[in-house]
Amino acid sequence: MRRIQALAGAILAVVAVSTAVAQTSAARPAVVANPAHTAGPPSAAALAKTGPEAYLFAHMTDARYGVLHYAVSLDGLHWSKLNGGKAVNEEYHGHPSIAQGPDGRFYLVGNKSDDDPDIRFWVSDDLVKWQVFGTYRPDLSKVAGLPNAMQRIGAPKIYFDKPSNQFVVLWHTATVPGVPEDPERYWSSQRTLYALSPDLKRFDAPPKRLFKWEIATIDTFLIANPEGGYCAVIKDERYPSYIWTTGKTIRMSCAQELLGPYPEPGPALSPAFREAPTLVRAPNGVDWLLYYEQYAGNGYGLSMAPRLEGPWVEVWGNSRRKEWDRFEMPAQLRHGSMMPITKAQYEALRKAYPEGAEKSEKAAKAEK
Repeated sequence: MRRIQALAGAILAVVAVSTAVAQTSAARPAVVANPAHTAGPPSAAALAKTGPEAYLFAHMTDARYGVLHYAVSLDGLHWSKLNGGKAVNEEYHGHPSIAQGPDGRFYLVGNKSDDDPDIRFWVSDDLVKWQVFGTYRPDLSKVAGLPNAMQRIGAPKIYFDKPSNQFVVLWHTATVPGVPEDPERYWSSQRTLYALSPDLKRFDAPPKRLFKWEIATIDTFLIANPEGGYCAVIKDERYPSYIWTTGKTIRMSCAQELLGPYPEPGPALSPAFREAPTLVRAPNGVDWLLYYEQYAGNGYGLSMAPRLEGPWVEVWGNSRRKEWDRFEMPAQLRHGSMMPITKAQYEALRKAYPEGAEKSEKAAKAEK
C-alpha cells in the first residue's frame, strides 16, 4: 500500500510540474530561433537589411603592398574589387584604417614603413578624393613601462570615440631587434601603444601602453561594445607552442572604459597564423563579422558571433567548393579595414571606381 501511495504521489508531482511549465510557456511569447545560431551562419539572402546598407574594405594587395585599394559589398559576405583591382590612391602608404570624425569627414592613417618616424593622416569628404591632412611624430623614448622601445611604428590604426570626442591612434612597437637566427624575438617583443588627440593636430605626449599585461600584440583596434564599454581586438603575436596555444591568433579583450584597464584577452577567435583583423556588424544588425588574413597573402577567413563576447563560430568560404561557401572575397587582398557605408556612398564609389571584371557572381546577385 505504501508503494502505491508513493507512486501516486510521484505521478501527481510530475503532473503538477508539467502543468506549471505549460502555463509558464503559454504566459510568455515564443522565442523564434535565429537561423544564424541554429543552422550555422546564414546565407546572404537570409540577412535582413536592418544593419549597414553596404560596406567598404580599404586594403592593400600582395602586388602593391601598402598602396590603397578598395573593395565593396552589399551583404558583408561577398566582395568585389573596385577600379578593376587597381589602386585608388597612389600617394597613400600603410595598412589602411579609416575613422569618421566629428565633422563628418573621413580620416585615413598610414606610414611609409615601420622605420618611418611619422604617422601620416589623410582626409576626405566622400571617400573618393583624399588629401594630406598632417603628421604626428611620437616620442618613443619616453613611453612609461617600455624603456627600450625601438623607434619603429607598426600598422597605425585610428578610432574616433564619440563620448569623449577624441581620436585614438594605435600602433605596435618592438623593444628587441630581430636577428636572422631568431626573428621571433623581435615579434614577441611587440607592444600596443596609443596617443590621444581632439583633432589629429594636437596630441598628448608621450604615447602610452594600452595594455598592462606582457603579451605580444600587433594589429590592435578598438570598437565600442553596444552592450556597454569597449573591446580591443588584437593579434596575439607570440609564437604558438604547447604552452601558448593562442599564439598567432586573433583574440579580444573588453573593458568598461575606452583606455581600460583591459583584462588579458579571451580565447582565440581564429585559427593560428592569422592577422590584420577587421570587424563589422552584419546587415541584420545583430551578428558580427570578424575577418582576418591568413598570411602571407593566402586569403581571408571569417568568424561570426551574435555578441562581441561570443560565441564565435568559423564560417566556411573562399574555397574550391563554391556551393558550400558562405562568403567570397577576391584573391590577393591584404591588410586593411572594413567600415559600414550608406547605399548612396556605395553607388558613388562604384561610379568613381567601376568594378570592371573583378565583380564576383554572388556579389552581382546581391545587388539585385
